[in-house]
Amino acid sequence: MRHCNKATLAILLAGTALSLTAQNPPKQQAPSSTPGQAPPLTVDRDPVRAPEGTEPPTPGPGVEKEGKGYVLRTEVEEVSLNATVLDSSGHIVEDLGKDNFQVFEDGIKQAVISFQHTDLPVSIGMVVDNSGSMSKKRPAVNKSAMDLIEASNKEDQAFVVNFSDEAFIDQDFTSDVGKLREGLSHIESRGGTALYDAVVASADKLAADAKRPKQVLVIITDGEDNASTLNLEQTIRRVQQLSGPEIYTIGLLFGDEMSRAEVRHARRALEMLSTETGGIAFFPKSIEQVDQIAAEVARDIRSQYTIGYHSTKPSSEPGFRRVNVEAEASGHGKLNVRTRTGYFPVVRQNKRTVKVSGD
Repeated sequence: MRHCNKATLAILLAGTALSLTAQNPPKQQAPSSTPGQAPPLTVDRDPVRAPEGTEPPTPGPGVEKEGKGYVLRTEVEEVSLNATVLDSSGHIVEDLGKDNFQVFEDGIKQAVISFQHTDLPVSIGMVVDNSGSMSKKRPAVNKSAMDLIEASNKEDQAFVVNFSDEAFIDQDFTSDVGKLREGLSHIESRGGTALYDAVVASADKLAADAKRPKQVLVIITDGEDNASTLNLEQTIRRVQQLSGPEIYTIGLLFGDEMSRAEVRHARRALEMLSTETGGIAFFPKSIEQVDQIAAEVARDIRSQYTIGYHSTKPSSEPGFRRVNVEAEASGHGKLNVRTRTGYFPVVRQNKRTVKVSGD
């Protein structure tokens, strides 16, 4: 059973207040954190002296007088994409190099400045439906969730959110498998399904607290959202505004509990959450298939390419940027690249400061 003492981590979501509630907390109120708040900016303060005989720069845009010298501040934002490459048979392709990829933003080719294909540690949010209809499914779901965690990188950090008409943090970030298993064991199986609110609150937690730059949400649910304050479009936009996590969804939409229309609506929502963020939506036909799907999710996460570029558009230019990644390699035939469909530019640039002496 849940204890009465709860500390609420308040999260403001585009004017809507949601919360993830921590179980068994200290008695005092936990401090609230600003949604999407970036960690402290990395600042390069190494002085670079001007060559002898030259004049210091004239103050202008980005150039400020500071003491006896001038400081040039530039803002650089690297767009990072996690990409899975599949061949025509749907098998993961893992032997590509940087030159095999092309990145386009709003139809304009971008210069790739960073490239990795390695098993990077990940920050994972396990977001599991705890509504009444899940009561008989949770034991098998919990086992599959733990199998996914145990098949992941040992340096991954994960947190557990159980949700019904509210979302609860039943285990904060940890690499301790035992603690994550305990977090998943908080089963009540009652109430409605506030899926969208749980997704946004969990994405905000990743943005605020995750220590790994690569971020993933794994959502397991058996129904259509019927209790959120946000709708599907608002949820996807919020995740994209955060340049947020890839979302893998597992929809347990079998059985007779839902009408065909409800199944269709639930399936569409889960597919959109995954497709727009670069993840995959799975729809097993029985609870026994969930274990196999969990293993596939873990393998997909560990097999990705990470591609970085600087947009040809200034970060100050607002609006959604649509992204497309293509890959070609001899001997592989047609390749399909799965990544997020785009992003909204955000304010959290890496600011680099170059100090020019006025002596």
